[in-house]
Amino acid sequence: MGQTGYHHGNLRRTVMDAALRAIEESGPTGWSLRELARRAGVSHAAPAHHFGDKAGLLTAVAAEGYAALADELERAGDDFAEAGIAYVRFAVTRRAYWAVMFRPELYRADDADLVAARTRSRAVLVRGAQDTAGSPERERPVMLAAWSLAHGFAALWLDGAFPEAAAGDDRDAEALARAVLRTAAEGIGALPAD
Repeated sequence: MGQTGYHHGNLRRTVMDAALRAIEESGPTGWSLRELARRAGVSHAAPAHHFGDKAGLLTAVAAEGYAALADELERAGDDFAEAGIAYVRFAVTRRAYWAVMFRPELYRADDADLVAARTRSRAVLVRGAQDTAGSPERERPVMLAAWSLAHGFAALWLDGAFPEAAAGDDRDAEALARAVLRTAAEGIGALPAD
């Protein structure tokens, strides 16, 4: 299909989807805007028109990723351990977003949409920590411990560090994460305060 004979109903979305596919295939830095336009079947100017440059496109990817993560975390409800499992599920099922979101050198971290989405996702973790901590002094350490555990588990899974991950069945990620995070949640609640 030629660039002149194809009409895109939502050119911005078309470019974003092409970027997500490119990130899955070759990471967040392994492609150019020109290559992305070719892959998407749009004019070479289309990505720049909608996003300015590659950092602008990756900013949009990160913002969309944080919004999707917030949705996933909010669906977990008030169960803090389930929020951790939702975090792992997001990482495993939305790898292209994950590959960008925690790499602020790739995007404009002060972008208003990105800040709002990141703040919304963080708010779920803060609420869970408040409900779990038992005292205001423990809220931040509990939130950081839970986030570190969920993020670390997700990173290890994605890196193939667990035998289950190396076997290539991502369905095992949630079950293993549930066991690990529930075990840690029991321990976090039992830790003595300093």
